[in-house]
Amino acid sequence: MIGSLDTAILQQLWWILVSVVGSLFLFLTFVQGGQTLLWQVAKNDIEKNLVINSLGRKWELTFTTLVLFGGALFAAFPKFYSTSFGGAYWVWILILFTFVLQAVSYEFRKKPGNLFGAATYEAFLFINGAVGILLIGAAVGTFFTGSNFTLDAFNRVTWTNPLRGLEAAFNLFNLAMGLFLVFNARALGAMFLVNNINFSGVPQLEERIRKSCLQSLICALPFLVIILAYVLFWDGFGFDQNGVVSIESQKYFTSLMKTPLLFVQLLAGLALVILGVFLTSFKASKAGIWFGGLGTVFVGLTVFFLAGFNDTPFYPSKVDLQSSLTIYNASSSHFTLTAMTYVAMVIPLVLAYIAHVWYHMGKLSVADVQDGESY
Repeated sequence: MIGSLDTAILQQLWWILVSVVGSLFLFLTFVQGGQTLLWQVAKNDIEKNLVINSLGRKWELTFTTLVLFGGALFAAFPKFYSTSFGGAYWVWILILFTFVLQAVSYEFRKKPGNLFGAATYEAFLFINGAVGILLIGAAVGTFFTGSNFTLDAFNRVTWTNPLRGLEAAFNLFNLAMGLFLVFNARALGAMFLVNNINFSGVPQLEERIRKSCLQSLICALPFLVIILAYVLFWDGFGFDQNGVVSIESQKYFTSLMKTPLLFVQLLAGLALVILGVFLTSFKASKAGIWFGGLGTVFVGLTVFFLAGFNDTPFYPSKVDLQSSLTIYNASSSHFTLTAMTYVAMVIPLVLAYIAHVWYHMGKLSVADVQDGESY
């Protein structure tokens, strides 16, 4: 059945799958967001241990989802892998480095004989949460603003900027995308901590975390305005039925109007994030993470769908429009996509396992961190 699908259908299917995994990753960045909140909300060792051990129970999920996202994207669309890693390698190296710092920090922060001290590893966690997510957001932003590469007839990449990808962080839209994701992750982190920690004995910690959730949303709003202004009013990249890429007036606004479901999905996503913040900051609820998380997934899906569908190059070139990558000219072969689709059928089982483990972990209390929690 799957093997009989047209190549274009498989290409679209895999962009949807990649978008779903990428959007789930954005939800799971509550771990990184919570890490950046540590010094703001935790005022003593007990409170620090509560925050870090609560996040430490989930950090592998974020890292695993990032690896799954990258693996699916690069396997389904290998020309993107060769182009991006072949040219913009510094941005990817730095992103991976920040996640290495995260793994090292959770492993060694409380190890006996720690030469660097716990504060050093806590600083590493902040770097992962701030710099790592900022660069990921800037990289996603290039799906809309374009990158500095050309491809020759043999698909060999030439990068025309000496910063090798880091230049993306100096573009206003890309920077706004990165900072929005950082502050959205902080809001999600606060929602998660409120949901996951038993604050008996540390009510001041709960009060500070709930307050930080609203502060993070307020900080995110200016960058959201920049992103929406770009999507609604600026020109974008498009291609015709012959694959010829050109600049189109208000391309992404037009895409939203052509697919009203995307516009509804975007509005619903933003409303759910705001609802999650409202429940966390004003209603003493612990359920905010589920609304904020679902809203983040909806917003992420809208971003990825706008970048890849409606005759839009998902990795446009600013210096040579015809080098731009689309889901049709950058994908694997029909055979590879078909084989990958069969393998992808186990994804629901993996998600079910994650949900099962999440449910049975339970909430963290002061007694837990006093009795030997190790992060």
